[in-house]
Amino acid sequence: MAHIIADLKDSFRRGNIFIQLIYINVAVFVVTTLISILLQLFNRSAADVFDLLALPASFVRFIEQPWSLFTYMFMHAGLLHILFNMLWLYWFGQLFLSFFSGKHLRGLYVLGGLLGGFLYMVSYNVFPYFEPLVAKSTLVGASASVLAIVVATAYREPNYPVRLFLFGTVRLKYLALIVVLSDLLFITSANAGGHLAHLGGALAGLWFAASLSKGFDMTAWINKALDAIGALFEKKTWQRKPKMKVHYGSARHEKDYDYNARKKAQSDNVDRILEKLKKSGYESLTTDEKKSLFDASKK
Repeated sequence: MAHIIADLKDSFRRGNIFIQLIYINVAVFVVTTLISILLQLFNRSAADVFDLLALPASFVRFIEQPWSLFTYMFMHAGLLHILFNMLWLYWFGQLFLSFFSGKHLRGLYVLGGLLGGFLYMVSYNVFPYFEPLVAKSTLVGASASVLAIVVATAYREPNYPVRLFLFGTVRLKYLALIVVLSDLLFITSANAGGHLAHLGGALAGLWFAASLSKGFDMTAWINKALDAIGALFEKKTWQRKPKMKVHYGSARHEKDYDYNARKKAQSDNVDRILEKLKKSGYESLTTDEKKSLFDASKK
């Protein structure tokens, strides 16, 4: 078991950012599922725990759990839900990294989730159609984050060919357009919250790619925040620094002592060379001895 955990850790460290995001999503899914099973064995419901990490449509509930705007994008409602989201993240994560950096992908994943969650909450509280659903509705899933990555890639390389099973080769811009249009057409369906979040993610991807083409990185602030948070968990952050020893008044004394010692050694060396020169002649001196004698004669 220890070897398996070590292999997973090594694979996580070596993997690209989209691989790391997949690991995180899968880990969260496995842990929450195991907690749910354990609670069911004791005839307890895991809904309360699950809801703490899911994004509520109600602003009142959101104020009580503001972290859910971030955590919901790593939560999934079932095996098929996470399977399709992670497949899209894997396929388009690789493609995204052909045109953007790993930090861009990390930042856009979060930006897409934030904007998707925000649009979901605003829509549920603005449109009367959703009023009966606000109190009990929650949102989970990485779909908004993944769609942000898809749309940003489509904006950057609209004519990139993508092979689809049964449909053949389709240009990336058309694939992104079809996905966005399907979300627009189904915003009054049973999964209205999911489709609204998808649209928010798509807007984030478009916003990011368009801004980056003009030299402005929308994800810079997110990456700075994530780096700062990550630094808190690094071992060196919490290691105590050795105390610096300060010897007042002794620095000059130590410098004088070192200087005098060095001069004494040089003088003794010259005396030894002169004695050898007197006994055996100049030709008996080594190259280093000749150089030392020459240097001493110039002083």
